Amino acid sequence: MARGCLQGVKYLMFAFNLLFWLGGCGVLGVGIWLAATQGNFATLSSSFPSLSAANLLIVTGTFVMAIGFVGCIGALKENKCLLLTFFLLLLLVFLLEATIAVLFFAYTDKFRCCGVSNYTDWFEVYNATRVPDSCCLEFSDSCGLHAPGTWWKAPCYETVKAWLQEGPGILGLTFAMTMYCQVVKADTYCA
Repeated sequence: MARGCLQGVKYLMFAFNLLFWLGGCGVLGVGIWLAATQGNFATLSSSFPSLSAANLLIVTGTFVMAIGFVGCIGALKENKCLLLTFFLLLLLVFLLEATIAVLFFAYTDKFRCCGVSNYTDWFEVYNATRVPDSCCLEFSDSCGLHAPGTWWKAPCYETVKAWLQEGPGILGLTFAMTMYCQVVKADTYCA
């Protein structure tokens, strides 16, 4: 009976991590597409031109793919070391997400943004001194055509970064630790 439960958790964890890995492939693909088609448009810091939205997506996608791969192989092989590594990586990601979420909700009434690095990012897009209406201090139709004094000045980099880091961490943590404990228990009985 216990072995049947372990097999069920094993295949559920494999399926979960396969989806996680495929999600990482998607994020990586979007990052590569942005790098190839948009160049350095969304550079996040003028002092670090290689720090762009495309490169951030490429790094994030690669990291997610690696975590998914470690989880898949750990589940299939029932390898304690890989399962524990997977658990610790997901725990780290979860703690970072929780910290960002707490900071985001603590400062949600004070944090308003426009553009990646600031509102002037939109000038190149529109080829004019204007921003989307969502950048306005008080939203109204065509408010993005008015003077910069009516626009949010803060960059949106942190907000986008928090959205990109959202993931199904708790479910993965549960699967990883359950399977790790079952593998340790099975090794104890078999030894």
